[in-house]
Amino acid sequence: MTKHLDRELDHLNDAILSLSTLVEQMIEKASRALCQQRMDLAKEVIEADKDVDRREVNIEEECLKILALHQPVAFDLRQIASVIKVNCDLERIADLAVNIADRAWGVSAHPRFKIPEGVEAMVTRVSEMVHGALNAFVHQDVEEARAVLMSEDFVDQCNVVLIDQLSEVMRSNPAMVDPALHCFSAIRHLERIADLATNIAEDAIYLVNGEIVRHRTHSRNSNVTEN
Repeated sequence: MTKHLDRELDHLNDAILSLSTLVEQMIEKASRALCQQRMDLAKEVIEADKDVDRREVNIEEECLKILALHQPVAFDLRQIASVIKVNCDLERIADLAVNIADRAWGVSAHPRFKIPEGVEAMVTRVSEMVHGALNAFVHQDVEEARAVLMSEDFVDQCNVVLIDQLSEVMRSNPAMVDPALHCFSAIRHLERIADLATNIAEDAIYLVNGEIVRHRTHSRNSNVTEN
């Protein structure tokens, strides 16, 4: 029984790792579509969403099958519970990447509109958070998970600054309201991706320590208690 369970858990880890790679690629392509007006990449992101949905369902079904057949306990049970949550968060991140790609199409209709310079820095940090959170989960690295949590403040600050800039653009140039609103939405989607990366990092901590750290304030001046 243990060998069968270990084999199925290994297969599950491979599946979530493969899904993670696909979702990270979608974020990267959606961001380039927005910042570089690469509509070919926007199309690829939108087309990839069906594959993500299919994989998400398969992983969930596999988790439920393992729970029913093996009735795992302790760390194995935490692992499956965490995979179910991360799987769901990855599907939501993919949906947000599609939303960013859609907003890129809206911006592309206004070639005179300039994407604010700070967007690329926000994209970089959000991408790092997603990669770090997934790496922390796969490799059970609590310290890397904590580093992801510490990045949340930076993304929130980027969001505030960029929204202020776009609001000023809309006030000063009514012709740019439509593309600015598309960009505004894309930035909010990026912020939401960062929130989901934080969720995954918290799940990595739960997986290793059995400690639920949701709803705590993660800042450079606060610590998450370890067991």
